[in-house]
Amino acid sequence: MCAGRWRGRWNNLAEKDKKFEKVVVSSAKVIELLGPQKFREQDPDRKNEVGATVGLAWTEVGGSILTTEAAIMEGRGRLTTTGKLGDVMQESAQAAMSYIRSRGHQMGLPRDFYKHLDIHLHVPEGAIPKDGPSAGITIATSIASALTSIPVRADIAMTGEITVRGRVLPIGGLKEKLLAAHRYGIKEAVLPKDNEKDLPDIPENVRKEMKLHFVTSMDEVLKLALEREITMAPLAGMLTAAEIVARSREDKITH
Repeated sequence: MCAGRWRGRWNNLAEKDKKFEKVVVSSAKVIELLGPQKFREQDPDRKNEVGATVGLAWTEVGGSILTTEAAIMEGRGRLTTTGKLGDVMQESAQAAMSYIRSRGHQMGLPRDFYKHLDIHLHVPEGAIPKDGPSAGITIATSIASALTSIPVRADIAMTGEITVRGRVLPIGGLKEKLLAAHRYGIKEAVLPKDNEKDLPDIPENVRKEMKLHFVTSMDEVLKLALEREITMAPLAGMLTAAEIVARSREDKITH
């Protein structure tokens, strides 16, 4: 087709466009045009719960939130992970458990609590593979909450790698993760101190509307994320495994 004929056809289309009215594409209109949503994003649970922590994740299509759950029961010290977690994420769970064991006395736990309890760690959306070290502090918070029966704040999200000594290391994909948190109405986020240098990449409205806590240790994370501070009550360290499980169950019922 010659250039003249192309120009003529284009001019005709341009003339027709003048007759079109402005159309606003709403969320409902998108569903009408494209059909039902095929992949459901997980909404954060707005209720403070024992053993449930909102984490931030990076995916190929942007940031997302993942609620990491921990449950305890009488057993022989087994740590079970489910939710299609990769090797690195499972290693993060082991590192988180080592940190918790090193702080057991300060948390009012028996010296050998880990020998008589089983811990089940689960990340929902089990059909979706998950991996990476940035869920370390989320996992540690869920385990600490389950063992102490102190609920985790539902209005705070977090991301960060953890070491066995409780240090918080930097992560990638901070911009995408914070955009996801902001999109779901999360008001606060706990982040590694070394990621503070990435703040210029974060949109100004997100920085203004969210309270960002930059931390270096897991001890700081727990002070921010738990509903109340962990205190070692008198004789708390003498609790048996059965009493710890019973205390956790009672708290889940009341909350």
